Amino acid sequence: MTSILLAAFMLLGLVTEGYSGGTMKAIAVLHPTQGNNVSGTLSFAQGKKSVHITGEISGLAPGKHGFHAHEFGDCSSPDASSAGGHFNPKKMNHGAPEAKMRHSGDLGNIEADANGMAKIDVEDRMLCLCGKGSIIGRSVVVHAKSDDLTSQPAGNSGPRVACGVIGIAK
Repeated sequence: MTSILLAAFMLLGLVTEGYSGGTMKAIAVLHPTQGNNVSGTLSFAQGKKSVHITGEISGLAPGKHGFHAHEFGDCSSPDASSAGGHFNPKKMNHGAPEAKMRHSGDLGNIEADANGMAKIDVEDRMLCLCGKGSIIGRSVVVHAKSDDLTSQPAGNSGPRVACGVIGIAK
């Protein structure tokens, strides 16, 4: 038991105090919510001033879809409501990704082509993979509709169609 606790505290130290072993990376494997067929994989890489997110998501309706980091790394409920609200450690209002004041988890929209495929290649200056505001252990959620980037508290982007927990990657 002591070994398990020690390992947990060491991992917590990695996430909360920073990482100095090269580029820190994370991954999220998206799974569909009940009644949906959306899936994909996202990769995260910590840069000096931003996190680079890349990946592909399939099974979407063509068009724009809200894309957010959520507060809990729990996608266990059929509708992904267990992921909680947008990750918002600074208690800001919802906003566009380029807004100075917004939830840390407000990543805007992704756009699916006519085949339901979205390719993601985003830099975000408010996300981080280490420190107090780390998204490691939280989740990424894709929504059914476009995020209007202004409605409070979450952009009116509709039901959650996919969810994945963000974990440390090699």
